Order: sequence, then C-alpha cells, then structure tokens
Amino acid sequence: MAREPHQDTSGSDGASASFGFRTVPLGDKQEMVDTVFHRVASRYDLMNDLMSAGMHRLWKDAMVSWLSPPHAGKRPWAVLDVAGGTGDIATRIVERSQGHAQAIVCDINNSMLTVGRDRAAKAKLSNAIRFAQGNAEDLPFPDARFDAYTIAFGIRNVPRIERALAEAHRVLKTGGRFLCLEFSAVDVPGLDRFYDAYSFNAIPALGKMVTGDADSYQYLVESIRKFPTQERFAQMIRTAGFSRVSYRNLSGGIAAIHSGWKL
Repeated sequence: MAREPHQDTSGSDGASASFGFRTVPLGDKQEMVDTVFHRVASRYDLMNDLMSAGMHRLWKDAMVSWLSPPHAGKRPWAVLDVAGGTGDIATRIVERSQGHAQAIVCDINNSMLTVGRDRAAKAKLSNAIRFAQGNAEDLPFPDARFDAYTIAFGIRNVPRIERALAEAHRVLKTGGRFLCLEFSAVDVPGLDRFYDAYSFNAIPALGKMVTGDADSYQYLVESIRKFPTQERFAQMIRTAGFSRVSYRNLSGGIAAIHSGWKL
C-alpha cells in the first residue's frame, strides 16, 4: 500500500499538519478533528463494528492480552487510556484485571467522554473508571503517575504525534508500559488493493447510511493512509525515550500494536 511521506509537524509558527489528504495549518487540525468526533460519537462503536466486521473487538482484545494487566498487588494498578472516550479499552482492562486496575480515560472530545461515562455507569464500573477531558499533547497529570498508557485508534488524529509520545513517556512510572493500537500498512500482496478499494468506496458510503455523515469517514480513511508505517512509527516511539520497542501486525497489517517500556 502506498504511503504519503510522514510530515514533521513539531515545528514552530507556520507549521502545517495533515488532515486526511489535505494540508492545514497546525493550529487548525485539533478543532477539525474535534468536529469529526462530535459528529460520530453516538455511533462510533457501532460504525467500528460495521466497518471492520467486528474485527476491532478482536484487535482490542489482543491489545489487552499483550498488556496483561495484573490481577493482584499491594496497590491498584494505574492505567491511563488516552483518546479512549467511549471507555472501550478501559473497560476491557478493568475486567481483565478482575478489578485490580484503576483506569483514567482521557479524551479531548467531551461528546466521546459523555458516551463513555454513560456506559461505565450502566456497567457499574464508575468506581474503577474515571473520565477526564485533556489533550494528548499536554496531559493534565503529574510525572510518573501511571503503570501503563494505552491508546487505541487515536494517535493518528493527534496534530503533533511526537509531543503525544513524549507526554506518554513523562506520565509513566519507571518500568511502565506504552501500548498503541492503530491502523497500519497492509503487508499482504493483494489484500492491500482490496483494502484500499473497500476503504475509499464502502466506508464513506456506510458512514453516510448509518450516521448521515460521509465526510467524517472519508477523513478517517485518509488519516489511516497518512499514518507512518510500522517501522517508522516504532522509531518515533524510540525517539521519545522508550526501550524494548516492538510491534505485532494484526490481520495482515490492517492494524498493528506497538509496545514500548520506560526503563
């Protein structure tokens, strides 16, 4: 699958960022991304089911399995799930840990957080999962606060990925784990062409049918193509200060889980 060159958006005034296939002023991207997720929040997980034929659930389960949250310990195990507004990953972690994990879901988009709070309350998990509005590039938490940092299908929407990775490193304790689940570069011949055709034709049409909004899903498809390849993203994680960086491809590289440790 052809990839656009990754843009370095960590510069100063006049810097730009990609918004799908468009280049926009860096300062404008976050508001544009927020608008997308305000539009799709109420149907976000439903659309994930439809777009991936339910595969996103297996990918998220694989991520939590690799994280392997502990079931016991002298103190609760603290995890920060960033850009996880609906609480999907946090719920899995808390349940997998048999209640030992205490999760904070941090998302910049209040519409997504509202969905997550409602779901946590219905699942009687409000004591185990807290929700906080915040920016991945400037997290509202102290240094060395968390045992684990997770982010699923969110980091590609951050205007300055390098800053988000630096913040992940900052808030983790020594010995803490970074895990990122994200769409990636397909590495199976033939599958890449099918995936491109499906993504650019079926997904926006599906978004229009289910949510009345094709444009948001056109952006989401384009943002996947603009995201760095597995190896390039792994190098970005290393540059942020993480050690023992590795990744696992899922479904032929349609998605990948990246792992790193703060040592």
